[in-house]
Amino acid sequence: VQLVESGGGLVQPGGSLRLSCTASGLTFSRCDMKWYRQAPGKERELVAGISSGGGSSNYADSVKGRFTISRDNAKNTVLLQMSSLKPEDTAVYFCYARNYVQGYEYWGQGTQVTVSS
Repeated sequence: VQLVESGGGLVQPGGSLRLSCTASGLTFSRCDMKWYRQAPGKERELVAGISSGGGSSNYADSVKGRFTISRDNAKNTVLLQMSSLKPEDTAVYFCYARNYVQGYEYWGQGTQVTVSS
């Protein structure tokens, strides 16, 4: 099983980035997908989640209205569109998958997002 994130980088405050996570080796359509992030010296926190079929999503209060999670089950991909980025959004962003039938959990390796002028 692999979850491969991409799309991170350096962006100025107010800018946008789109993170992508492509999964392989699992039944993607049976997985709830989430994005977490971890800033230096802080605990990993949930950013956004989306149900297996894409019909339900949820967000941390800190990103509501700025971030949008989506998925394409045909491409085994989950996206995180991030807008109006703030310096406090700086963190390593991780993709997470949980098979809701079997309960298996998987993590990606993370992608760095840095918001700075």
